[in-house]
Amino acid sequence: MIQRKFLTAEWRKLIMANYEIDPGILKKYVPAGTGLDTWNNKYYVSLVGFMFLKTKLRGVTIPFHSNFPEVNLRFYVRYRSENAWRRGVVFINEFVPKPAITFVANIFYKERYITCPMKHKWEIGEQLTIGYYWKNNNKWNEMEVVADPKLNEIKPGSKEEFITEHFWGYSSANKNKTGEYEVVHPRWDIYSIENYKVDCQFKQLYGDDFDILDYLQPASVFLAEGSPVTIFTKKVL
Repeated sequence: MIQRKFLTAEWRKLIMANYEIDPGILKKYVPAGTGLDTWNNKYYVSLVGFMFLKTKLRGVTIPFHSNFPEVNLRFYVRYRSENAWRRGVVFINEFVPKPAITFVANIFYKERYITCPMKHKWEIGEQLTIGYYWKNNNKWNEMEVVADPKLNEIKPGSKEEFITEHFWGYSSANKNKTGEYEVVHPRWDIYSIENYKVDCQFKQLYGDDFDILDYLQPASVFLAEGSPVTIFTKKVL
């Protein structure tokens, strides 16, 4: 079966704040046929903020919708396909500033996109200051890092490799069927974090299941440079 490109873009300056979590919290969100993925027998959710740049939908640039920030909360699963495991992500929800993006993602990919006011900060010099900000119920949430501008390779077997190298997206089509799509990008490099701030109302944004995150510090925070990405059309498993 020939895969068709649905979307091409660049994902850049990805802040990834990663939290250890009880797998029981995630159980009801796991799409049919997939199972939770682990690193060193630990389960993670990640709050991720980044920029979509040079976005094209089926090869076409949509005016005023090429460059925008996104913040999402995601966790990690795997799916057995023939003789290999596919490692993927499931999104709890995704915040973007454009309603048209929300409409397309929710209709065609059955994701949980939400439109809200958003801002971002990129200050690039002797240090990098990168921040993403999104507004809900008249409260600005934020994630911001200060980093050394020197890029570093991700170490094989590291938590950073686990977090960044899940190349499939999964979502529940219904109780028994799961949507799957492939995300292709090269291996990313990362920046060393010198300081970070995460101020997020997890319970209000993501529901009671995730209120524990309001009281936890991230197990790790890092900044990935990102790259061009290609997202292929979804199929139902």
